Amino acid sequence: MTFQEIEFIFNRALRFSFSKNKFLFMFPVLVICGLMLVFCRALAMNAGQWIVLSLTFLPIFLSSGLLLAAGVVLARVYHHEVKMIPRSFKKILGQSWELLIGVSYLTFPLLLAYLFLWMVMGVFYLLKQTPALGDVLGVILAFGPFLLVLGSLILSFFNFFLLFFATPHVALKSRLKLKLAEEVYFRFKENLFSNLVLFLLGLIPLLLAVGVLSLAAFLTGVNFFVKAETLTMALQWFFVMIPFCGLLTPGILFFFNFAVESYAIMQKKYQTKSA
Repeated sequence: MTFQEIEFIFNRALRFSFSKNKFLFMFPVLVICGLMLVFCRALAMNAGQWIVLSLTFLPIFLSSGLLLAAGVVLARVYHHEVKMIPRSFKKILGQSWELLIGVSYLTFPLLLAYLFLWMVMGVFYLLKQTPALGDVLGVILAFGPFLLVLGSLILSFFNFFLLFFATPHVALKSRLKLKLAEEVYFRFKENLFSNLVLFLLGLIPLLLAVGVLSLAAFLTGVNFFVKAETLTMALQWFFVMIPFCGLLTPGILFFFNFAVESYAIMQKKYQTKSA
């Protein structure tokens, strides 16, 4: 895998990230994810610290299954685009429907793991409220919440790994296999450095877009939003979320396009090595 090959697949994935049909497909998906984020943010406004912490991470795990299913469709569409195979978007979506229902459950174990961490976190908040000993226990047991928050962050980051590495496996092999995790792990283990580099390259445009848009949304909220009741704040975030999702869509499309390119180039490398 040379620099010229990486440059080529990066530019090709970027070029196919500005498609009207794919935008119209992905934008509503992102809006649904945004609605979950706005809803959780509204619930967290007047809630306790334990609830606020849970609602910070919960939208990530609720959205990941939907994004994974959408990514499978986008990966198949991109595969046909690159191969110049004429195939309608509607037909690809219709052929993928049963697979999408199954693939959305792949993120369910991550959601269950997070809910378990959240429940354990509640025990620490409960101990902190113990009369007389609460403050002492809060100081001594501070390492517990730290490890639980760290675990939540790792699970959140693992969602991106799943979206990047599992999506092309599911999309291009046309079925869910029990050995999917084994296949993804084998690919990652065979060449850790190359896979990490490709993963980070796929994330760069997306992270840049999220960073700039989040900064703009934060500054808008600080300087323009009307400080009012929960419903008003939620509606303000909802109307900001719509253009946010529209501007973020090309970054998501590039992420899935580059995931397919990375899968293809690594598969070619393995075949060359085995030959």
